[in-house]
Amino acid sequence: MSMSLRLLAISAAFAFAGAAFAAPQAASMAAPAAKTLTPQQQRMGDCNKQATGKTGADRKTFMSSCLKGNSTAAAMPAAAPAAAPSAKQTQQEKMKSCNADAKVKAPTGAAHKAFMSNCLKGGGTAAPATP
Repeated sequence: MSMSLRLLAISAAFAFAGAAFAAPQAASMAAPAAKTLTPQQQRMGDCNKQATGKTGADRKTFMSSCLKGNSTAAAMPAAAPAAAPSAKQTQQEKMKSCNADAKVKAPTGAAHKAFMSNCLKGGGTAAPATP
């Protein structure tokens, strides 16, 4: 019977010891949630709060300029989208113009490919290469 009591006493000691070691570990698990943010993480949070209400490309350009640290981030989105679409629009206009010229001149195969390449590079409406 004394052997049973010893085992019971040792089991109880291990149970209490386990609970004592588990408590500090549980406290350390809560610590990462309360850790301080890096400057980049803080900037992300601030920019995200400022970007409420913005959507799509406007939000994307705002966040980009804000995260880069531009102090005039509020003014940037108005200027940046105006510049970007004009570059796209220029490419679209080139495509329309070159396609219209290609329909008129009707090059085929490699000649069409060479004509479009030259036209889109800014070669204008050069005559298609003849085979």
